[in-house]
Amino acid sequence: MSHLTAGTTFPKQDVSKLGGGTLTLGVPQGGHDWQLVVVYRGLHCPICKTYLSTLQDLRDDFHAIGVDVVAVSGDPEAKAQSMADEKELSLPIGYDLSLEQMAALGLYISDPRSAQETDRPFAEPGVFVINAEGNIQIVDISNAPFARPDLNGLLKGITFVRDKDYPVRGTHKAA
Repeated sequence: MSHLTAGTTFPKQDVSKLGGGTLTLGVPQGGHDWQLVVVYRGLHCPICKTYLSTLQDLRDDFHAIGVDVVAVSGDPEAKAQSMADEKELSLPIGYDLSLEQMAALGLYISDPRSAQETDRPFAEPGVFVINAEGNIQIVDISNAPFARPDLNGLLKGITFVRDKDYPVRGTHKAA
């Protein structure tokens, strides 16, 4: 497995979108020039439910600084719709992220612990901030549900980056 590198081009991914149509990860919508892509584990994850609720609450704040906000998982449509309904989410949600797409994004993939958890392998959390050039400005990939960036802190950080034209960090190549 290889992870995506900060400062490189984000590999655009097309997924089905709740409500119909296609959601292209890495292509901002709604007149925004940046995009925040949040990969969540799925309906089975209580931490994801809280995280997506917070994301929904902050969506307008991200939009105010020019950042489109989307969420995606490997869940099938019915489970993604259940998540949206349960948490009253109106942000764009993609579903059926394939194992190949998860791997292309450098995500950790877990097998279910039991049939009660879920019925298929799923992506562990990932957060990608794609800038106006289509490059990865910020990347956070976790192998566990407990480690993911605080969304309020991320909002403040992106605001700082955009206001100060702060460069992409973490690009030094060790010899």
